[in-house]
Amino acid sequence: MWQNAREAYVESRILSAGPVELVRLLYQGAAGAVRDARRHLASGEIRERSCSISKAWEILTELAESLDYARGGEISGRLAQLYDYMRRRLTEAHLRQDDRALAEVQELLGTLAEAWDGVSAPEPGRAAGGRGHGAWAQPACQEAVEAGCSHGWSL
Repeated sequence: MWQNAREAYVESRILSAGPVELVRLLYQGAAGAVRDARRHLASGEIRERSCSISKAWEILTELAESLDYARGGEISGRLAQLYDYMRRRLTEAHLRQDDRALAEVQELLGTLAEAWDGVSAPEPGRAAGGRGHGAWAQPACQEAVEAGCSHGWSL
């Protein structure tokens, strides 16, 4: 029952969030998934570790695909490179069971989340680009089912 209430709260938070808040939520979700992956790695839970890494990988993919290069310019390009690097590190962490790679991704996500905490939402009435959102990234949350993990975007 508690899980249903939590899921309803998260869904409500996502549906009412603006673009900047959605990016923050995605960073939180990715960081949480990496934290879970590290915990599962330490306790030898292979399937759970795999699901957590897949979840973080999917969130980073969503962030990369939602970058607005026209408005974000060089920053969008650098973020794309960083997201790609973190996805490669997640893959390496999974294949090699490497906690150092997971720790590195967790630290990078923390730094990005901290930077986004300093970003304010665009003022109402300002021009919006892309899919009707301002800012450089425009996440469009989609449910993903991979490797038998039905994780979707539960943050």
